[in-house]
Amino acid sequence: MVAVIGGGIVGSLIAREINKYVEDVYLFEAKNGIGTGVTKANSGILHGGYDDPPGSLRAQLCYKGNRLYDEISRELSIEVKRIGSHVVALDEGELAVIDELEEKATRNNVKEYRILNRDELFEMEPNLSENALSSFYCPIAGITEPWEVAIQAARSIELNGGRVFKGKRLVEVAKKDGKFELSFEDGSTYTADLVINAAGLYADEVAKLFGDDVPKIFPIKGEYFLLGKDVRYVNSVIFPMPSELTKGCLVIPTVDGGFLAGPTAHGVQSKQDFSTTRDGLAEVKEKTLKLIPSLDFSRNVVKTFAGLRPESGGKDFYIDVGTDNVIHVSGIRSPGLTAAPAIAKYVTEYLIEEKLHINLEKRQNYIEHVEKVSHFVETDFDYWSKAIEEDPEAGQIICFCNKVTKQEIKEAIRNGARTIDEVKFATRASFGECQGSFCTSKILKIICDETGLRPQDVLLNEKGSWIIDSEVRSI
Repeated sequence: MVAVIGGGIVGSLIAREINKYVEDVYLFEAKNGIGTGVTKANSGILHGGYDDPPGSLRAQLCYKGNRLYDEISRELSIEVKRIGSHVVALDEGELAVIDELEEKATRNNVKEYRILNRDELFEMEPNLSENALSSFYCPIAGITEPWEVAIQAARSIELNGGRVFKGKRLVEVAKKDGKFELSFEDGSTYTADLVINAAGLYADEVAKLFGDDVPKIFPIKGEYFLLGKDVRYVNSVIFPMPSELTKGCLVIPTVDGGFLAGPTAHGVQSKQDFSTTRDGLAEVKEKTLKLIPSLDFSRNVVKTFAGLRPESGGKDFYIDVGTDNVIHVSGIRSPGLTAAPAIAKYVTEYLIEEKLHINLEKRQNYIEHVEKVSHFVETDFDYWSKAIEEDPEAGQIICFCNKVTKQEIKEAIRNGARTIDEVKFATRASFGECQGSFCTSKILKIICDETGLRPQDVLLNEKGSWIIDSEVRSI
């Protein structure tokens, strides 16, 4: 059995890639949902690969990962929108940085870019600051929903004979008779022939359980605004000039029509510090308004939130074989989302096959295509009408903000969703302007009806995040 520790986008895609060769693949996620750690608070950008330090593992895998997303999109039924990106120069001094980006792109073998003059830039992005002079434009950059990639990869694993476990936090490792004995916090134990550590923020701590030291992970907090769909601010991803630490505070269209502003990039002490701060949000406002002055932070804000990303001292990915032939995939900072499909192939084709000399043969019975929970609001009227004729629940709207039906929510539950957030990330229910104010109680009741859980046993996400403390009367 091959065990993958960590059910974020990187771990789930690694497990899926190995599952093409080995049926007996187990994916273990510490949280109660797939893709609900580092993955869920991600900007969702598919980077072009031009900005990473030439010669780094990041540079090697980013561009390759970007090019693999068309295949991933088809096979996993996920949305990938190649809307392009602009790195915008706002003054004469920043024009020199565009030249540096062009040099990096050349060294990274990225050919899909153009340097736009002011007129070309404003034709594409009319809401930019009037100070904008030029941009480094990359048409292959895009956006996706990172958690959807992880969820669909996990579904692919189960469809192809593997197993996916949630709420499994690894606490102890032993080696017996050449195999790993993995003990989890809930008391369960599994035996594995090969282990891949892709535990995100905790990959350095998991490595220690195997007796290995990998570069220490420092959590970097990024704070964001999510803006509504009422105003079309930009058509592409808008970057400021990058720094050594960060690509800056951006303006990013989301797949479902909203916009993100952010993130900041500040080191924090705790790997559980997801708080937003007055100073952090003020920084996002200040920096993004310099790019897009029309951003409306007074009336168009849906929510604010923060995510943590794993940074190491070397500022590069650490992907290698440990002393006991465990594989460590650590320090997957930006552009981890973009590189994830290439990381999966790097682990499988290089580390497992070449470095560990394990012969892998493609399975003849492997099923490549995975369907996803339907978003009826994205289909045409005739298709949705026919679905309602076949099942009236396809016309029963539960989430009015995002037009999510009862049928979609029930399908997510049948696919394993047990928390409010799992339903949210599978269907977009409670993702809209009201942030679940009107639909959470309905979703909770559907979960209870479909699973037999008591209302007080249904969580928002992790242990202790109850919605209802106790029943006053039955619902």
